[in-house]
Formats: sequence, C-alpha cells, structure tokens
Amino acid sequence: MTTHTDSRTALQLRSLVKADGELELSLTRIPVPVPAANEVLIRMEAAPINPSDLGLLFAGADLTAANRRGSPDDPVIAARVPDGALKGMAARFGVSMPVGNEGAGTVVEAGSSAAAQALLGKTVAALGGAMYSQYRSVPVEQCLVLPPGATAAEGASSFVNPLTALGMVETMRLEGHKALVHTAAASNLGQMLNRICIKERIALVNIVRNDAHVDILRGIGAAHVCNSSSPTFVKDLIEALTVTGATLAFDAIGGGKLAGQILMCMEASLIAKATQYSRYGSSTHKQVYVYGGLGMGPIELNRNFGMAWGVGGWLVTPFLQKLGPAGTQRLKERVAAELKTTFASHYAGELSLLEALDLKAIADYSKSATGHKYLINPNKDVGRR
Repeated sequence: MTTHTDSRTALQLRSLVKADGELELSLTRIPVPVPAANEVLIRMEAAPINPSDLGLLFAGADLTAANRRGSPDDPVIAARVPDGALKGMAARFGVSMPVGNEGAGTVVEAGSSAAAQALLGKTVAALGGAMYSQYRSVPVEQCLVLPPGATAAEGASSFVNPLTALGMVETMRLEGHKALVHTAAASNLGQMLNRICIKERIALVNIVRNDAHVDILRGIGAAHVCNSSSPTFVKDLIEALTVTGATLAFDAIGGGKLAGQILMCMEASLIAKATQYSRYGSSTHKQVYVYGGLGMGPIELNRNFGMAWGVGGWLVTPFLQKLGPAGTQRLKERVAAELKTTFASHYAGELSLLEALDLKAIADYSKSATGHKYLINPNKDVGRR
C-alpha cells in the first residue's frame, strides 16, 4: 500500500468540556489512520456544519463571551457552558471529542479488500463522525461514490439532510399518513423535502418564520407555506391542513408552542370535516416528531387537540436501522443519482480548520440560520500550520 499523505500526522478539530463548565475548542495533531482491510482513507475536502454538529461542538456554551487564546497558528477557543446544560454532560467531562457527522473527499489509500481497492482515487461522501479532520478512515459501507464530475463540496451533505428528508417521506408512508408538515422549512433540508414532495406529488405544508423564507419556498414551487410570525398564522395553517389532510409533522424547533399549535390546527381541520360529535375529539391520530433543537426551551402543549395524538423524538440513524440495509441502500442510490438536483445543497462559505476557530466566523456559523450554513475544508490552507 502506497501512502499519499505528506506525513503520518494530521489535524483534527476537537471539543472538550471540563467538569468546571469550561468548553475548549482546539486543533489536535493525530496519527493518520491506516485503513483496515475493508476501509478507505479519505483526504477530507468538505464537511458541512450541521445543527447536530453545532450541538456537539459547542455543548450549549455561551458564545457571546467566548475568548480566543494561544498563538495565531495554534488557537484555543474557550467559553462557559451554563450550569443547567452541564447536568447531562458528565460522561463527556475531560473527553476531547472529534466533531463532524459527514463529509466528502478523495480516497487516497485503501485496504486490501476488493471493495476498498475499487474506491481508490474516487471522490466519495462518508458518514461516521470526526469529519473535521484532514484524513479519515471509514468502512466501505459508510461511503457513497459521487457521480462523475461531482465535487467534494457538492457531495459533502449526501447523508444527513438527504436521508433525513427521504426518511420523513418513508415514515409518512409506513405510518399510514398521506401528507406532511415541516417546520424551519426554508433550510437546505426543507428545500430538499419540497423537491421530493413536488416530484412525488406529496402534499407538504411548510412552516417558516419570515416573509423572506416564504419567498424562497414559493420560488422552488412550494404550494403551502405558512409564516408563523404572521397574525393570520393559525388560520392559514388550518386552511393548509384542511386542503392537504396532513396529520404528520416533523418539527426542527422543538421548544415552545409550535408543536402544540400544529396539533391544535390538525384537530381543527379534522373536526371541521366531522359528521358526528365526539367529546374525545377526532379519532384520527395526529403525530408531531421533534427531530431538531433550534428552540431549547420546554415543549408547551395546550391540550386542545383531542385524545388521538402523539409527540415524540425522531432521528435519522435509528430510522435507517429500522429500515434495514436494503432499504437504506435504496435511499443512498437515489441520493447519488439526484445529487445535483433534488439533493443539491447551498453554503454561505468555506472555512479551513483554522478559520473555524475564528471568533467572528463562530459568531456567524453558530447561528444555525437559514442561508448561513458553512462547509469546513480540513485541507484548505494546510501550509499555514
């Protein structure tokens, strides 16, 4: 096996939470892994900063008071994690954790298996954590070969958002619903979900927070878009639910009143069609799955939506495990085939590992706001450190 790395050590972005509540972000030099028989070594060239990555990276720390110490080429970012957030973190105290759920790059070394050797030199996307690293060794099964001509940046978000969007549609079908509701719907993920639903003629009700996001979704052909900041939001949502018959929602917000409002509006749309009165409300089950944590407060439910309802958590990885290898492979093949269309992602910019530890950059990408999603290129400006 011939090595294609300049040295056998490389940089990796790490997050550390101390028992006293201090968060430290730093760059650590680690050995370049040697791939096992059924693994490949990827030179990482693009890894998105997803909301789930922000949770691990910053651990809920107060970034408004973050400070940077160390040298320009070897910085450390320090911030305080609030006492309330520390209660569930004891298991990670003192553990320097790598970050980055997914990414893409070039396979520069391969293990001895035929499947691994077949990927040598190819541009692949990969899932498996620790992607904010210059080099990452992963099993062949966790790779997706990108179509000819696709760049690492185009394939960087091939797993989390596409498989989440497809998983939402699969969940709808498996649980017997006929239409969907999605919140924070102008995101990269939300736009993918709209393109899937338009293509498959699935009714989708989008909930956004401002008129600019309404315009984004209208521009890609979304039929039902409700602005939660509008004084007519509840009325608009009931009307959209009445037209679509949606009884399943995926909520990226989590905290606050929105989940309860969705259930209430679903119930109102069902009751309006009822031919008989029931003191228990509609017998049609209404479900909200919380899959994100953009709102960190408690979920507020005002019990005005009958007795047939549920609120639960939903994550793509457990869903794919339930779907099984064959079903997951089917979804992955669709992502590869539609990488530049249905599953295209857009980014506000690209950061090197060093730039990711700049306080101004952190203030921007930590917002997790629509239109502010960034890529980290771990091998950008490698000569600077």
